[in-house]
Amino acid sequence: MAHSHQASGIQAGRLTADDIATNFEDLHHPFDAHEAAVAADRCYFCFDAPCMQACPTSIDIPQFIREIQGGQPTAAAKTILEQNILGGMCARVCPTETLCEEVCVRETAEGKPVEIGRLQRFATDTLMEKGVHPFTRDATTGKKVAVVGAGPAGLSAAHRLAMKGHDVVVFEHKSKAGGLNEFGIAAYKSTNEFAAREVAWLMQIGGITIEYDKGFGKGLTLDGLKADYDAVFLSIGLAGVNTLRAAGEDKDGVRDAVDFIEDVRQADELSALPVGRNVVVIGGGMTAVDAAVQSKLLGAENVTIAYRRGRDAMGASRFEQDLAASKGVKLMFNVMPREILGNGASAEIELEYTQVVDGRVTGTGETTRLAADQVFKAIGQTLEGAPQGLALVGGKIQVSDTGRTSVDGVWAGGDCASGGEDLTVTAVAEGRDAAMDIHASLMG
Repeated sequence: MAHSHQASGIQAGRLTADDIATNFEDLHHPFDAHEAAVAADRCYFCFDAPCMQACPTSIDIPQFIREIQGGQPTAAAKTILEQNILGGMCARVCPTETLCEEVCVRETAEGKPVEIGRLQRFATDTLMEKGVHPFTRDATTGKKVAVVGAGPAGLSAAHRLAMKGHDVVVFEHKSKAGGLNEFGIAAYKSTNEFAAREVAWLMQIGGITIEYDKGFGKGLTLDGLKADYDAVFLSIGLAGVNTLRAAGEDKDGVRDAVDFIEDVRQADELSALPVGRNVVVIGGGMTAVDAAVQSKLLGAENVTIAYRRGRDAMGASRFEQDLAASKGVKLMFNVMPREILGNGASAEIELEYTQVVDGRVTGTGETTRLAADQVFKAIGQTLEGAPQGLALVGGKIQVSDTGRTSVDGVWAGGDCASGGEDLTVTAVAEGRDAAMDIHASLMG
């Protein structure tokens, strides 16, 4: 079906290429060596440090900051990467403001935490720029493990398994590795092909091969994998997207925010990307903020995030909310979509005001309309394409603390698995911990 974007107000070239390039520069300027030394000096090196407790991967933060302070950034990087092999990406995308930095003693005392995220980036970037891989492989065990999905959980598991001497084959249904690190993170948080460079660096451990365009529904079955491999780790993410349950959802100009974010990340020429004049994003998480901010950076005139609950319930952190506001994005609370109006293509959206009664969102009957030639759905993703026979809980694959599924010899982690928050850093921890459990069971 031909889409006439011009008529609907979705068009490319709203800003010059130079303006767009400036807009998409690194969100957080990286430290130079002097800035890193000054920032490291602010750390109290707390015994029993609260920042470590708050890190889902339990990085020894005081230790790595002390190593930076001592002029040893590569040693600091090794301390980080021992716990979190994707420490470089996590330094860029982790919501440090609600994790390690929120509980920093300096944040509590004076409202300005040690800049742990930027210090972590300084250390990991220094090591990666040297092109060295700080880990060596154990003697080969002759065991073979299949990993399905090359996102953060799968890559983390693959690296740890390879390090322990197992041979790992990673199957990835797309044509590039990295998962949401490659396809789902705002372009201004991961510049200069960082995700792809991090994968190449991780692969230097040896013992890992990646096969692309392979997955469930693309040549793989769970029974086949169980027959061919000694263990299987599933990290297939969440491929489905929830529906708005609003009339007119099928009109042109309405699409999934994750697809738009992927387009922005994979675009060779950002100024060629079409964007609406009046953009409305439905949702309240990081994805909603990433889609809204990038719409604005591409030149959309009016961008609104419409969220069905109040500000405090929003999944996006206060830092992310303020980032959106600083870019001119309007935040609307307590509204839900009723109907998308327009002749074939979206022109307006009707929103109903909501109230939360006993924790449940209900409409008040009062409505308002916004001009909307582009509507993005950022209301959460759903498990799709999981193999039959796995027990599910809450719409995800049920797993134990170490990632064991209900099927013997099969583990799972990351967004597709029950438990933790849907964060890169949580996925890395789950992949690492499952790998250690797989290793123990293979060698037991």
